[in-house]
Amino acid sequence: MIRVLVVDDEHLVRSGLRLILEAAPELTVVGEAADGAGALAETRRLRPDVVLLDVRMPGTDGLTAAPELVATGAKVIMLTTFDQDEYVHRALRAGAVGFLLKDTPPRDLAAAVRTVAAGNAMLAPTVTRRLIDSFAERGPARRDAARQRLGQLTERELEIVREVGRGLGNAEIARRLTMSEATVKAHVSRALAKLQLANRVQLAILVHDADLL
Repeated sequence: MIRVLVVDDEHLVRSGLRLILEAAPELTVVGEAADGAGALAETRRLRPDVVLLDVRMPGTDGLTAAPELVATGAKVIMLTTFDQDEYVHRALRAGAVGFLLKDTPPRDLAAAVRTVAAGNAMLAPTVTRRLIDSFAERGPARRDAARQRLGQLTERELEIVREVGRGLGNAEIARRLTMSEATVKAHVSRALAKLQLANRVQLAILVHDADLL
């Protein structure tokens, strides 16, 4: 069973999300919070697998709380009515592995929680398009800085990291590069540690920043 914490400042929104998630197989809502500070307290107490986190809330907002929530080991999906580039970039760099709009259909919302719980990223289609467009607009300074960071990696690690940047999971990378899934996972873990990144989404962003694809 995938344990979910729902965080939103509006009670009706939290109730609606709870109904949607608990109607889906393999999902259970273990708690709720009304702001980022409450989310952190409940995450430490309840140890959810996934935190569904509103971006804009009074007090401690979702973007501020995200890094601390990620540090607990929870996987964070940002949920908002706004698909602004600033929010997407800040959320992903904070360690969130999902970014969805509040008009996401119930079935897709439940699927996103399962996807993120399994260790993969999930972005709303409109968010993905805008994020890709923004990569194309970045200048040489950012590219060179990203390439310098990636220079810490071995040739094999860099080969695998490129596939992460293409959005492939460990099993897909293993098949493409003819190696075991466990080996791929080990290389990804070492790359994340060397680069001091929280997750595969941040790793993929760095690959795109370096224009290695």
